Amino acid sequence: MKISVVLPCYNEEGNIKLLYSELRSVLTDKYEYEIIFVDDGSVDGTLSTIKEIAMDDRKVKGISLSRNFGHQSAIIAGMNSASGDYIITMDADMQHPPTLIPTLINKANEGYDIVLTIRKSTVDAKFIKRITSHLFYRFFNYLSDIPLKEGSADFRLMTRNAANVFLGLPEKVRFNRGLINWMGFKTAFVEYHSPRRISGKSKYTFIRMIKFAIAGILSFSSKPLKIPFILGLLSFIFGLGYSIYVLVQFINGMTIPGWASTIILILMLGGAQMLSLGIVGLYIARIFEETKQRPIYIIKERINIE
Repeated sequence: MKISVVLPCYNEEGNIKLLYSELRSVLTDKYEYEIIFVDDGSVDGTLSTIKEIAMDDRKVKGISLSRNFGHQSAIIAGMNSASGDYIITMDADMQHPPTLIPTLINKANEGYDIVLTIRKSTVDAKFIKRITSHLFYRFFNYLSDIPLKEGSADFRLMTRNAANVFLGLPEKVRFNRGLINWMGFKTAFVEYHSPRRISGKSKYTFIRMIKFAIAGILSFSSKPLKIPFILGLLSFIFGLGYSIYVLVQFINGMTIPGWASTIILILMLGGAQMLSLGIVGLYIARIFEETKQRPIYIIKERINIE
């Protein structure tokens, strides 16, 4: 049985050697394995560090993407080059503990097709990040028919069969966590506590987290499309009620001041229309992205991969 460990990297020069050392201590003499580093357009010495390690160890393979295609695409690039019976994906920032790998493998040996990890805590996570993460999972699970466990991470194991199905899914804009749950394979969960980051900083800024959340919601829920209908219905009811009120006041010989009420109506209706167009526009943009049929990544260089 061969184990493939796929590690997407973006500006992780300070972590790669330590991570490689820990992976070797966990895998050597226990499993047949390969370690695949995917450089996702790093601007530091990440790629040169990968090459340095790969020169001394043929079990270490490298993929260099032509630019930064994003974390989800880098994972797919690595998985497409993996040859193992079990494929493990994990981040290269040392916040996914390599010591958990034997536990994932043991769970897979029990007959599970997918073993997911659930992050219970992060030592250096900021308060805002914890709150936004919690709100994302609550909001996503409310909108989507495919629930996600709070704390779900990209640290996971898939059997070769599950990985082949996952890689065969045609989406271009991918929300991997949702797709894996959607497939419906027999799944186990393993909890862990994320250690303090040793080097570098989180690549998930607030803006990237918002984009990630939008990608997930657009991929697995059509409920936002109901908002324009609801807003339109409420606007119609409000307009009808206000019209009746104005008519009654007119019949009674009273004049309704025009400026304030007119401006309020314009702002309310205009805001509802813009929000509705924005929601529909997001879904149309997703359709446009899917129809372009561009690859989700481009490989510039392969290291130790024939």
